[in-house]
Amino acid sequence: MIVQTINIISSFIAALILHELGHYVAARACGVPVTQLGLGWGPTLFRSRLSNFDFTVRLLPLGAYVRLDMNQLLRRPVVLQLIVFSAGIFANLLLAAITWRTTFSALNLGLALGNLLPLYQQDGWKSCMVLSRWICGRANPVIEWSLTIVGGILGLGVLLRAISVF
Repeated sequence: MIVQTINIISSFIAALILHELGHYVAARACGVPVTQLGLGWGPTLFRSRLSNFDFTVRLLPLGAYVRLDMNQLLRRPVVLQLIVFSAGIFANLLLAAITWRTTFSALNLGLALGNLLPLYQQDGWKSCMVLSRWICGRANPVIEWSLTIVGGILGLGVLLRAISVF
């Protein structure tokens, strides 16, 4: 039981890091500066300067993030913005396929699918914002709020369905 728990936790952390490294590699390939790469949320436990960005480890390993220079990203063509936002999902799907039928695969698949949903600040939501601004030619608060609310309702529906299965 302890070995399984350690496997799940370490696999989850690895999946998070590899997801964010997907964004990092895509951003660098598209010429978008990365200012920070972090693991976890909450108070900072460790911080180091690597190359041109800060690496941070925080107390709660419940997430990870890559902080991009958004001004530079938004100057790139829409296709490149979408590549950067979807690179983490692609990394997780690739890792899920390579490690099929393992705990690591299941966690990567779950992380990819969760990020596809248009939940606020997830990759799917960010991609929806890019597309809506491209289609409308500018930011449209009605459309953006509608996407955010619909994404929240979808996320709640998925969560309630997952709870009902157990």
